[in-house]
Amino acid sequence: MHKNFIDGVWCEGQAVRENFSPSDATDLVGLYAQADAQDTRRAITAAEQAQPIWAAYSPQRRADALDLIGSEILARREELGHLLAREEGKVLTEAIAEAGRAGQIFKFFAGEALRVSGEHLDSVRTGIEVDVLRQSVGVVGIITPWNFPIAIPAWKIAPALAYGNAVLFKPADLVPGSAWALAEIISRAGLPPGTFNLLMGRGSVIGQALADAPAVRAISFTGSTATGRRLMESAGPRFARLQLEMGGKNPLVVLADANLEQAVECAVQGAYFSTGQRCTASSRFIVEKAIHQRFVDAVTTRLDSLRVGHALSPDSHIGPVADAAQLQQNLDYIAIGLTEGAVLAHGGQLLKRDKEGHYMSPALFLEASSDMRIAQEEIFGPVACVIAVDDYEAALQVANDSPFGLSAGICTTSLKHATHFKRHVQSGMVMVNTPTAGVDYHVPFGGTKASSHGPREQGRHAIDFFTTLKTAYTQA
Repeated sequence: MHKNFIDGVWCEGQAVRENFSPSDATDLVGLYAQADAQDTRRAITAAEQAQPIWAAYSPQRRADALDLIGSEILARREELGHLLAREEGKVLTEAIAEAGRAGQIFKFFAGEALRVSGEHLDSVRTGIEVDVLRQSVGVVGIITPWNFPIAIPAWKIAPALAYGNAVLFKPADLVPGSAWALAEIISRAGLPPGTFNLLMGRGSVIGQALADAPAVRAISFTGSTATGRRLMESAGPRFARLQLEMGGKNPLVVLADANLEQAVECAVQGAYFSTGQRCTASSRFIVEKAIHQRFVDAVTTRLDSLRVGHALSPDSHIGPVADAAQLQQNLDYIAIGLTEGAVLAHGGQLLKRDKEGHYMSPALFLEASSDMRIAQEEIFGPVACVIAVDDYEAALQVANDSPFGLSAGICTTSLKHATHFKRHVQSGMVMVNTPTAGVDYHVPFGGTKASSHGPREQGRHAIDFFTTLKTAYTQA
């Protein structure tokens, strides 16, 4: 059985979770201990005691630890990718790439640990000098989703540790295997006991305990908007620092002057790869009427060429949906789209494969309008809709007609329209002639409106969440 990691010790939980593969319902990935509120409180106490010790380590020692973690992840990326694909359903090539990205993230923040800077200023008052210093926040709760089970934990844990914080890591229930493998690597990096803790178990129990604990000074969360709102309601009143990355309903605008082949690839890659289970996935294709039919024909032809299958099969382009509940939600939205009057032009059906798994064909709706639920609510599956518009101005209006604002894309050869879109679309990230899903680890990640709350993740800007500023005055 795979145990939790609390105060430097592997600990049994109060229950055990069986982890099965979505590609094969008979494939037991492993047994994983489930922590409860008491385990969580014990981990919080350990983290509170360890944090000042870790923060007092030299930047070089912290950098060396993170570099060691990153090196082992990169050396084992194929093994870790295989595990990831098996338990989450992402096809093997994508899973290996994700593991590699996690290793690169740790190495990036190993460098950032050495580059924490402040400011030295003369005061407006004679004889007084001013120092602006960055210090660690303290104990940080990290709550991660199932769709990127090693990369998202990496881009939260690595900066938290780099800047001297202690970590309480709560992974998603669906993917304890990837979380445990990452934790096992971190456990051997020479951190003081209690600096890093793994708490596998129910979010309603562990997450609530983290939200309620005064010692947990900050929480970084990625998941649904509803859960993010509950965290804000629980931890916000006690003035905990919050970083919430939540939903998306990302538009891809395709103008009549676009390179059609390029636009189709952006659409299919962005909407359907990783089984559409990305918060940055394109789910609304907003297409000028002049190119609409050619775009639809080309997308459906491309979808016909994709094979949905076992995540470990080299022939698979798209793996299974992550679990039965998510699959049912996808199918429910197919029914909703049909009820609303949209036309299902491709897919949306259950698929039978050699192994019993959660398989569905990628779905494309036509004749959608911006007021439909399938155009407003996040589905989080391989489902997209096409909204036809007259011109660029109408496309921009529809793109901004959403409660979300994470990622937005435009396919066009017009510099004028691309530049205007980058400035005026209401999203935290903008892609021109590239898929809405797919971001770099060394630049900021985050959105606007209901997609994000708090400082940005990733890159050098991660320091804004994981450190606080102190202003010190000195008179000689």
